[in-house]
Amino acid sequence: MLAIGDLARRTGVKVPTIRYYEQMGLIDAAERSEGNQRRYGRSEEDRLSFIKHARQFGLSVETIRELLRLSAGPEGSCGDAGRIAAEQLAVVRQRIAELRRLERELARISAHCHGDQVKDCYVIQAFANHELCDDEH
Repeated sequence: MLAIGDLARRTGVKVPTIRYYEQMGLIDAAERSEGNQRRYGRSEEDRLSFIKHARQFGLSVETIRELLRLSAGPEGSCGDAGRIAAEQLAVVRQRIAELRRLERELARISAHCHGDQVKDCYVIQAFANHELCDDEH
């Protein structure tokens, strides 16, 4: 059994986040030692690692909850999990497109910076006045 600090070190998830996931019902409430310390087993460590990895893919707590529910029935179809992955892929692709627009606009704005006085700085003017931007971002 692991104390919460040990679990945090092994999984790379901060202690307050572990407590939050416990409150949200993503991991079961920890057993308590005689000294009232939280104690976690291998299953909680595995589940926490799953949650951390899913969060790195940008999945919401509710989506992770759904994936955990699906994983509890290992004989079921993985169609819903595939749908979730496809939906997240669409979200990531949209973010990438938005970031590319921002990249182009920032490159254009910064190219107008000539290092003169701040009162004439195009970068400051562009951030202050959205009309100076080439496209919607």
